[in-house]
Amino acid sequence: MKSNRMIIAVFSLMVIGSMLLAACGAAGSGKTKVGLSFSDFAVERWKNEEVLMRKLLEEKGYEVISQEANHDVKLQNDQIDNMVAQGVKGLIVIAEDGAAAATAVDKAAAAGVKVLAYDRLIKTKNIAAYLSFDNVEVGRQEALGVMTALGLPGSTTWTKDNPAKIFMSGGSPTDNNAVLVRQGQMEVIQPYIDEGVITIVADQWVPNWDEAEAQKIMENVLTAQQNKIDAVIASNDGTALGELEALGGQGLAGKVPISGQDATAASCNSIVKGEQTVTVYKDIRLLSPKAVEMMDTLLKGQTISGLQEYSLKVLTGEDLEGNIQALFLPVQQVTKDNVYELIVKSGFQPYEDVYRDIPEDQRPPKP
Repeated sequence: MKSNRMIIAVFSLMVIGSMLLAACGAAGSGKTKVGLSFSDFAVERWKNEEVLMRKLLEEKGYEVISQEANHDVKLQNDQIDNMVAQGVKGLIVIAEDGAAAATAVDKAAAAGVKVLAYDRLIKTKNIAAYLSFDNVEVGRQEALGVMTALGLPGSTTWTKDNPAKIFMSGGSPTDNNAVLVRQGQMEVIQPYIDEGVITIVADQWVPNWDEAEAQKIMENVLTAQQNKIDAVIASNDGTALGELEALGGQGLAGKVPISGQDATAASCNSIVKGEQTVTVYKDIRLLSPKAVEMMDTLLKGQTISGLQEYSLKVLTGEDLEGNIQALFLPVQQVTKDNVYELIVKSGFQPYEDVYRDIPEDQRPPKP
């Protein structure tokens, strides 16, 4: 019996020793942990950016923990809490809901974690920085593209007696980017509303920027307006393509100007076919490397250059206290006239995808 007890004791010591060695090895790896929290991977770009950010962070020597919340607000907060418990020192967060995510982010910041709000604002002054594109300018360029297609300013078609009937299609109501985009849109169209040459006949927001939902909303608007819609100011390419399906069902695709953003391959193809009118190019290839650079700077205790201070009240239109540091990257309007130069020649979208179903003799040369 003594012999058996001794064997068991020795075995137990060996197991404990192995666990301690493993723990020491993990602790001694010298790798700082960085968490990536994604709202979803249903939106095409997010998975691509997750792969790129992980690669860039690992090249800098960080250990990366990544989570995707599948549009579940509570799950995303739980995942953030869990990553903090695992010892992450930095977090890059693509928020499903900018207000709801503030709960977990505040706790993370209180624990000393540097939080970077990536492309979508998190509504708390406790984020270390906010990186996105100039979303107000996105809205301006969308509205400008549609107004130009309507012949405004200077049109003799649209008057106080015959105003252009506009459908305003907003993005996800939980995404503050949609609010900023709308701000830019209104800056452009408000003077025409005041002048009486355009009128907003419907205004709806599309949950989760969902294409199928956008199509249903557009179908209902067309029914309510007896197809009398002269233009659609849509807030992104996914919703625009859904709305184009509805317009096409009534023979209006290509006749009713419609905007978008993101310069997706499908929307660029729609533009060259003469259906979608305009998109806005945000070179997301710049965003992930910039986020990694900013996070690396934060974790080294250094100051990020190029940041500007903004009040949460101005950025959200809500009565929120506090200021944040933000960096907004530039955007460009894309139409049929410049899609080849901006999107194809730059390699942002593949030539074959943009010119899909376009006859060979009507295509520009391959770059």
